Amino acid sequence: MRNLGSCSCSMRIVLLSCTYVLICCITVHVEGFDSLLQLPQSGLPITRIRSKRVLHLGDFGGKGDGIHNDTGAFKHAWDIACSFPLRTQIVIPFGYTFLIYPTDISGPCKSKVTLRVSGTIVAPKDPDAWNGLNPRKWLYFHGVNHLTMEGGGKINGMGQKWWARSCKINATNPCRRAPTAITFHRCKNLKVDNLMLVNSQKMHIAFTNCVRLKVSRLKVIAPAASPNTDGIHISSSRGVEVKDSIVRTGDDCISIVGNSSQIKIRNFACGPGHGISIGSLGKSNSTSCVHDVMVDQVFLSNTDNGVRIKTWQGGSGNVTKIQFQNVLMENVSNPVIIDQYYCDSPLPCVNQTTAVKVENISFVHIKGTSATEDAIRFACSDSLPCEGLYLEDIQLASSSSTVAKSFCWEAHGSSLGPMYPPPCFCNDSIIKLNVLSDATLQSL
Repeated sequence: MRNLGSCSCSMRIVLLSCTYVLICCITVHVEGFDSLLQLPQSGLPITRIRSKRVLHLGDFGGKGDGIHNDTGAFKHAWDIACSFPLRTQIVIPFGYTFLIYPTDISGPCKSKVTLRVSGTIVAPKDPDAWNGLNPRKWLYFHGVNHLTMEGGGKINGMGQKWWARSCKINATNPCRRAPTAITFHRCKNLKVDNLMLVNSQKMHIAFTNCVRLKVSRLKVIAPAASPNTDGIHISSSRGVEVKDSIVRTGDDCISIVGNSSQIKIRNFACGPGHGISIGSLGKSNSTSCVHDVMVDQVFLSNTDNGVRIKTWQGGSGNVTKIQFQNVLMENVSNPVIIDQYYCDSPLPCVNQTTAVKVENISFVHIKGTSATEDAIRFACSDSLPCEGLYLEDIQLASSSSTVAKSFCWEAHGSSLGPMYPPPCFCNDSIIKLNVLSDATLQSL
């Protein structure tokens, strides 16, 4: 720290456990914030003193007009908050718009930090602002533990010019990388609550190699035609809870990839978009393992897919112990789908014999309308069929004049209760399932 002001000492009488003790109060003035440190006199027991640290970007030179570059002010505030030994809060105040250029926000920090976004953070409009920088990142948090990000404000990726340059919008454009708006990498005990994310350059928010995350009350919005604008992306992370959120974008509302486990999604609305996806997995002959995932109380409307598992041929690993339940669908294409022949490529994919194993997947209490003929579609690997699939109480009618159907290829499983369309498993006998146990669900 620098520019320490004068310190004054005054005596204060404090009642603690019916004993009066004398405390010397020292007020320290530091550029950017004031802190009140209460130090017990020598020889007296140390008491727990609650102290509040609040850092406003304006105190660090931030303009908040959406025009001037406020990156330096943001980094300065973060460096002080992260290095301070007591819990600190950084405030993006309501009514102000802070222009933040691509930046790294690193940890670990000495104490817990809260980033309170009540106003707006915006990205540069021009993709050239990333020249010489990593084109995959805008706001990149890494190695930060016990971070809370909340406040009811907005984070705007200003993705329109990025979308216009995409090869998915115009095939004559070269395929370039684009930033994820917010990335949390190698973070632990993270809480993200009550934020709006709009118009990301590519993915809106991604969690990679993270542990113990709670995500709630997010609203993620981008046009249906915006390319690759996944809402929430979870990769190689465990202990993740996503609840009470809405995603309306141009790609997967939630995508779960890598080696991820112990994930619970509940009270979630999706659409437009590509649905809720596990995958894609196994691209370029890679290995992935995703297990112990619960998706509960979900509403999907006008999405390209419903609840989906997608893998590339040639991959390895497994997807197991996945449960989709209590799902309501409205005009959804491919409401229930497992696709082990996924190929997001301009050229046809080569047939391969190896595959990511898909087993012990259940779909329970899923109702609504299908925009396509195949309301249930299980396209599984010839060499590694899907096993232990389970359907219970499925009611998916066609939203048009066509008749809803089931399609199965190398899919083995069983069903229970009312089923429409009728199941089409290779064998509709009772198969021992290994779905999520009560103990596992309680641990999510």
